[in-house]
Amino acid sequence: MHPYLLRQPRRSRSSAEHRWPLLVAVAALCVPMLWMSSPSRAETYPSTAPLMSSAGFSSGLKSIHPLLGARTIAQSVLLKDLTTGRTIYEFEADRRLSPASLTKVMSALVILEYGHLQDYVSVSHKAASARKTRLRLRAGQVFALEDLVKAMLITSANDACLAAVEHVAESEEWFVLLMNTKARTLGLLDTHFSNACGFDAPDHYSTAADLATLSETALQHPVFKAFVRSELEVITAVNVNRSYLLRNTNRLLGRMPGVEGVKTGFTSKAGRCLIAKVSQNGKQLLLVLLHTTRRWNTASNLIQYGFQRLDTATGAMQ
Repeated sequence: MHPYLLRQPRRSRSSAEHRWPLLVAVAALCVPMLWMSSPSRAETYPSTAPLMSSAGFSSGLKSIHPLLGARTIAQSVLLKDLTTGRTIYEFEADRRLSPASLTKVMSALVILEYGHLQDYVSVSHKAASARKTRLRLRAGQVFALEDLVKAMLITSANDACLAAVEHVAESEEWFVLLMNTKARTLGLLDTHFSNACGFDAPDHYSTAADLATLSETALQHPVFKAFVRSELEVITAVNVNRSYLLRNTNRLLGRMPGVEGVKTGFTSKAGRCLIAKVSQNGKQLLLVLLHTTRRWNTASNLIQYGFQRLDTATGAMQ
């Protein structure tokens, strides 16, 4: 038995409650994930189908297309009213696609559950050599775990992400086990992770609907909520005189009123992805975009459309 499976989250629990994460994690090693091979849940691939409104919102289709100026704006869309839980607009929201760095929402949630933010973390050689987006951390540098979580959420730094997950679970492989266990606990049946940072892989996928559920859960954590809405941060190694500026990759922050995060992502397979939460005049929207091209224009127009629909509905009830 791997020693990490004996570790427990920080919350105080009864003895029975302490045992269930271990049992679920062990089961994840032994029991095949049947939904991965199910024909009804087979992984889907890109198409050029036009954007369509969900049932009950056909009238919105005519108004949203001129607003967006494009027939196909994303391979998957979900726009949700967080106050009522009602879906305002969706297209292929249950379609399995590569989530890119939106993966880090789950990684951060697991770190916050199992880790201690005041811990000191030494960057490994493997973490320092992480691919793609990174801060260029150096092996042997030491950071507070809190700062590494900031870096992975704000700038999507893969080296910070890998250093954090290695610290929490001793290896990325064991950390991914915790991610998939958490996904099943949350009922995310169309989500499976094979790495902690969001690199493309055949068995690494999620859906707009699952990512919306995941984001709602993560936003209930005050630390996560604070980090994803931060535009600029500075982190400093504790053992060397070296600081790093973190600039949020979410361009909606500071440019649209009420934006509160959440996460961006990009890979060649996933395209440009976004999870955005926006609050205006007592109304809250959550938007998930997967594999889009004009990410910021599309997001802005969809958010504007969502608030217009909510204002119209409010006016009709008065």
